[in-house]
Amino acid sequence: MNYVEAPNLFVKDQAGRSFVYRELGQTTGIPLVLFTHLSATLDNWDPTVIDGLARNFHVIAFDGQGVGLSGGKTPKTIKEMALDGLAFIDALNLEYVSLLGLSMGGMVVQEMILERPALVDRLILVGTGPKGGIGITEVGKITNRALAKSLVTFKDLKHYLFFSPSKNSQQKASQYLARLATRKRNKDKSIGLGSYRNQLKAIHQWGKDPKDPLEQISQPTLIVNGDEDKMVPTENSYDLAQRIPHSKLVIYEDAGHGSLFQYSDEFVAEVTEFLNRK
Repeated sequence: MNYVEAPNLFVKDQAGRSFVYRELGQTTGIPLVLFTHLSATLDNWDPTVIDGLARNFHVIAFDGQGVGLSGGKTPKTIKEMALDGLAFIDALNLEYVSLLGLSMGGMVVQEMILERPALVDRLILVGTGPKGGIGITEVGKITNRALAKSLVTFKDLKHYLFFSPSKNSQQKASQYLARLATRKRNKDKSIGLGSYRNQLKAIHQWGKDPKDPLEQISQPTLIVNGDEDKMVPTENSYDLAQRIPHSKLVIYEDAGHGSLFQYSDEFVAEVTEFLNRK
């Protein structure tokens, strides 16, 4: 099975709340749980990335509360999203996991590892930043400007938010969007406007809040970004790497917020080596 064909599965937490998820790969070893970006659902994960990771690991992607086919209401804080993530993992009876967080998802997993460090084996932070990080309060404005530009140019806003303006990066954007379009059946439900606004509020507050004690993170951590991330400025990745003790920083050239999609093969190889490292 590949990610394009993976079925939508459902699980309820102890409070009876429903979460939609997809899983791929071997069911032995430590699962890798994925947390996605602002406004994203299960259909926004690059099949090439998921399939590549699933060749070696048990990969689980899900929608938070109020998003896509999951039930409930989308929280207005990153902290509440983190608690929902923990509830989802508990609902699957997983006792030990690795976490991969992209953008907003990277903020969520930072809260999770500080809330319950014994749960996490390894941490992967992509295109994200720390609490109180540089420019994070501007995410809403940047997103809205890109949306307006996309309406004028008839191009998907990910061309502007996730990739650099170079010809090569824009070609990679088109290829990424084509890969997303390959799933034709059993698609997820798009995020609603209310949920999107709640996520923006959560990110904005995260950008205003005082710093977390990231030096307390003892797990091996992989930090990834492009050198031209305009959405969550690349400086934040350097900040994370300086503050998290056992971390490795990877910066891809001529790439933006969606560097993992532009460099999909390289990213899969990097994550595979990181998770397999003794």
